[in-house]
This record gives sequence, structure tokens and C-alpha cells, in this order.
Amino acid sequence: MENVLRPLIVVGGSVLLTLVIGWATDLLLRRADGRQSDTPLWGLLRRGRVPYQLLLCAALLRGSYDEAQLFQDHRVGIGRTLTVVLIGSAAWLVIRIAAAVVETSYTRYASSRAQRDPARVRRVRTQVTLIMRVVSAVVGVVAVAAMLLTFPAFRAAGASLLASAGILGIVAGVAAQSTLSNMFAGFQIAFGDMVRIGDTVVVDGEWGTVEEITLTYLTVRTWDERRITMPVSYFTSKPFENWSRGTPQMTGVVYWQLDHSAPVDEMRDKLRDILRECPAWDGRAYDLSVTDTTPNTMEVRALMTAKDADDVWTVRVTVRERMIGWLVREHPYALPRVNTADALLPPHRPPAPRRSPDGFPNRRAVETPRADRG
Repeated sequence: MENVLRPLIVVGGSVLLTLVIGWATDLLLRRADGRQSDTPLWGLLRRGRVPYQLLLCAALLRGSYDEAQLFQDHRVGIGRTLTVVLIGSAAWLVIRIAAAVVETSYTRYASSRAQRDPARVRRVRTQVTLIMRVVSAVVGVVAVAAMLLTFPAFRAAGASLLASAGILGIVAGVAAQSTLSNMFAGFQIAFGDMVRIGDTVVVDGEWGTVEEITLTYLTVRTWDERRITMPVSYFTSKPFENWSRGTPQMTGVVYWQLDHSAPVDEMRDKLRDILRECPAWDGRAYDLSVTDTTPNTMEVRALMTAKDADDVWTVRVTVRERMIGWLVREHPYALPRVNTADALLPPHRPPAPRRSPDGFPNRRAVETPRADRG
């Protein structure tokens, strides 16, 4: 009877104690989250409930397994399994706690500077994202190494692995040269403030917004909802346009090819009226000028400003559409025309005198015929 009750009490008590401690901890976190609603830390820490309870259960079972005297023939294997679960759950919990602390710090920073310095907020967000990825990778590697060290075979092979670490490092460095260059490029982007999450960029002729930055690749979401994924080393080795660098304010340009009789002064006044009715125009500046001419048309350029790339696109399409409509209604003669009339010939000129082979004018060729004389 004792052999049956003892394992049941040890295992059941460990699981029950884990559930009670987990429930009590979660209750305290919920109450703290309700009292301090200005910080999301306590609510974010609740995401670690599962690894926390798994850690408690593994620790209790690992500490009380010898007292249970259960499966004595497999005691070593079960003990190592519980140790591996303990290490894995501890690493999982550390990552969740670090993520909660970092996200809370970023949320406070963003809420205080979002209106004054949005560019710096995006920069910090990019850095925080990459830092969390590095922390997760480091904790994961340490956890895997600790798990492997629980097995004697790996401990015995450790000396030979360390002895060949130099050669393996050289081989791995050569084989992973591209990966390592992308990784260092990711750090350079994060802390060099070259490009940030949320920036509007133009790469290879594609306009879009940076959606994700990792240590090895970067994703750009284009205006038509496509995703372009490219290595981060591209942004450290090739030129690209960053429309959000510094200030997001932009100047838009619209061109028209019109007839030479187009009313430029009236178009300038109409541009002013269109911009005043367009909410996307920020009111900083506008202009309309003739920038080029051809034998059939002239090029008219309009400039207008906006607070960011999205608004400057809206202003451009609005000005282009409304100006063309106004010209069609009020000044149709200003639109480019195709000439269909016959070309005018130059006035008649007498033929040039023909020259003799010696270079002197041929007198017979320019003489008036005898019938016309007198």
C-alpha cells in the first residue's frame, strides 16, 4: 500500500502545488495590473504563466523523485529528462520576462515621444526588436548547451570539440561568410540609424514601407500590398532612398504637356484654389512654372508640399486630376493638338547656277534662251 501511495502523493502533490502557486502568482499579477494601469508590465508578465508553471513542476518533481521510488530501473533517464525540461522552461521564462521588460520600456518611451520625435521612436523600435532577437538567440544557445552537458557522452566529447574549435571556427567563418556579413549589417542598420521599421523607402524602383527588420533580412511592404524580402547587407552596400530620414515632409511634382496657348497665369491661380481645398496639402509652399518647350507643346510643372509620402501622393493625384478636368471644361484649346493640315512649302527661289567641272559657273547654263531675248 505504501508503494502505491508514496508515488501518488509525491507526483500529485507536486502537480497540485504547481497549480496553486501558479494561480496565486497570476492573481497577484492581475491585481498589480489593475492597480497600476499606466504600465503594461504586469499584464505582459502574465504571458509567462505556462513556462513558469512548467518550471515549478519540473523542479518539484526533480527534487522529490527519489522519494517517490517510481520506475527505479529508469531513474537516471527520468532524472535527465526532468533536468532537460527544467532547463528549457527556465530559458523560456527568461525570454518572456526579458520581452515584457523591454516592451514596457519601449511603450513608455514611445508614449512620451511619439508626437515630438516619431523618427526616433521608430529607431528605438528597430533596436529593441533586434536586441530581443539577439537575447533570445543567446539564451537559446546557452539552454541547448546546458541540456547537452547533462549527458556524459557530450561532456567527454567536450575536450575534443574545444581542441578543434580553432579549425572549426575558421571553416564555419568561411562557410557562413554571407550569413555573418548580413548579421553585422543588421547591427549596423539597428544602431547606425540607416533605416527603421516604418520608414518609407525606394529600393530597386519599388516604393514601400519597412515592415520587418531581422539580423539577416529586411521586409518592405509595397503600396500594392506586396512584400519584398532582401538581405540587410543590401542597405549597407547599395544606395537607396529613405523618404523618412530626418523629417518626413516631402515636395511633390506634377507635369503636364500643353499647347503653347495654355493660360499659365490662370493655371497658377487654379492650382492655389485646388490646394486650398485639398486636406493633404500642408500649406507650406506651391509653385507652377513652364520648365521646357518643344515645337508642338510646352512642359508645365507644379510643385506642392505635404507632411509625408502618403499625403504627397494624394496631393499629386488630386492636382493632376482636377487641373486636367478644369482645362477640358474651361480651356480646351490648351490641350496638346495634332496638326493635320498640309505643311506650308517655302517660297519659290530660282535654282542655283550649275558649275562646270573646272569649278567656274557654266555660262550656257545660266544664259537666257534665244527665243526669250529681245
